[in-house]
Amino acid sequence: MCTVVVSIDPDAEIPLILVGVRDEFTDRPRVPPAEHWPGLIGGRDLQAGGTWLAVDPVARRVGALVNGHGVPAPQETRRSRGDLPLRVAAQGRLPDLELARYDPFHLILADPAGARLWHWDGDALAEEEIPPGTHMIVNSGWERGEDNERVAFFRPRFAEAGRPVAIDAPWESWRELATGAGLPVGDPRSLIVRHELPDGRVFGSLSVTLLGLGTSGVRYDFTDDPRNPAAFHRVLPE
Repeated sequence: MCTVVVSIDPDAEIPLILVGVRDEFTDRPRVPPAEHWPGLIGGRDLQAGGTWLAVDPVARRVGALVNGHGVPAPQETRRSRGDLPLRVAAQGRLPDLELARYDPFHLILADPAGARLWHWDGDALAEEEIPPGTHMIVNSGWERGEDNERVAFFRPRFAEAGRPVAIDAPWESWRELATGAGLPVGDPRSLIVRHELPDGRVFGSLSVTLLGLGTSGVRYDFTDDPRNPAAFHRVLPE
């Protein structure tokens, strides 16, 4: 993914809300979220076999991946980063890994009790706890200032969005923000992007996930029409 929004309010009925926008080449094959792995639900990347976001609905736990910047792994030993959300969602921790085999990443693990974030830049691994509040993780990392135009525009708007009072409550304000709040794709602040490259390929936002981890269960909405707030469909609860 390119952008993850994490909103944490320990006292709320839904303590953790996560928005994930996946940016990728539009011709990269994938299938929508389902239980493609035992006990884990997420969209599946058919090229590498992994995912950008995995949910364990029984544990009420999610693992989400944002590609990072740094030193890439050697081509001859490289592993897909798409197995990382599956590992942390299934185990509830970052397992022992041969990190040198992975390209740089930012990896989020979240449940109703809170969230943790790991950064790997190809040289060193760092771990941080994400505190209560509204936060955005993008390719450059956990952006806490105003330098990133996308974060400066969207973070306060997500922070001010009315929090759903229950898993089945309306999510209209979140759906509107998660699908770009009407900004054109060419706006440097835009959450939803599209770039036509000189070789004819297109890189852009392919899907949006809206996830709530609540005291009574998991709400998982998904759309592969990322500019349309009315196009979300329910993945969980079924």
